[in-house]
Amino acid sequence: MLSARSLFQEILDEDESFRLFCSIAAGGEAQGGWENARIAALVPPGMADLAPKIVRHGADEDKHGRIFNALLHKRGLTPVPVPPETDYTMLLEGMGIGLPHAKLRGEEKLSEEDIVVYLAHSRVTEQRASEQMVLLVKHFGDHPDLGKAVRMISNDEDNHLAYCHEELLRLAGEGHGRTIQRVLRESALAEITVYRDVSLAVMEHMGRLLKWPAAKSATLAAGIRATYAYERFAGWHRAVSLRMPERRDALGGPAAPAPGFA
Repeated sequence: MLSARSLFQEILDEDESFRLFCSIAAGGEAQGGWENARIAALVPPGMADLAPKIVRHGADEDKHGRIFNALLHKRGLTPVPVPPETDYTMLLEGMGIGLPHAKLRGEEKLSEEDIVVYLAHSRVTEQRASEQMVLLVKHFGDHPDLGKAVRMISNDEDNHLAYCHEELLRLAGEGHGRTIQRVLRESALAEITVYRDVSLAVMEHMGRLLKWPAAKSATLAAGIRATYAYERFAGWHRAVSLRMPERRDALGGPAAPAPGFA
């Protein structure tokens, strides 16, 4: 019987599938680190108080990328190029979600609305990241090699999600509520489509590496599409609600170190 645990275990046990998994994860985290660093550098003067938190967010993402690369190094493996069809961040940008990289590469200060867009987009993607890491902690939190890494990253992702909730609620109180709700909805609906497409692409690559029979690949693809159907109908609502988090000022300090990894 297929289960999330057995599927992850199969990917982790084989070097080439583990190599691809960590390479995709490291690439996405490094991209997030660069984006946050550029946003922090371009924060408009009236929102300068957010810059240290955005820097912290980016530093966490960079740290996560180094952790995944350290896991590869520990097994004597090197990263592989990330297949473009599995590049979650760039596929989202291609759908017009988040701040375009062309703007982030420039030197012109961002607008207040740009920061609202960044936070609303982040609230959606951090929801996904938090849920994925909770799943990995559930199944591999005690794993001798992976456990420490997934627990550390999961805690950071929960901090990022809390930060997005708190800052968006503050900005909603300052008159940005309509923009926030619009961008949250647009981002959530686009994200579930990109997540489906990336998941299908990753499973296709894994299937080839692990020589899955056609029936197994078809079953996994059907499960991914069923998840998408649920999220398209109702599940996306979990990514657009806002509530004051229990973790307040979650990014109000330097990034926590990652001893043994980075």
